Amino acid sequence: MERIVTTPDVLDGEPRIDGRRIGVRLIHALVERKELMPWTVADRYDLDVADVYLALAYYDEHPSEMASLGRKRGELVERRGRDPTDVTGPDDIERAVGGQ
Repeated sequence: MERIVTTPDVLDGEPRIDGRRIGVRLIHALVERKELMPWTVADRYDLDVADVYLALAYYDEHPSEMASLGRKRGELVERRGRDPTDVTGPDDIERAVGGQ
């Protein structure tokens, strides 16, 4: 799991793919909640599909950490009013920026 790292100053310290700014929780949400295929996520975010599967495995192997991060993110969403996992691609970003 060396490809999954945590750095305090990147993504608020959430686990992410090394060298990228895409977190484990976002990858999990895209695959599990948005029902995107792992290779679709890999293609959209210019990742190796192996990294997507590593992120999914990390999520499943660290349930208490992921639950804690989910609660923390939920508190931020309440304050800010938008869940960052609602963004699944460039069209969503455009809608989010245009809708602000």
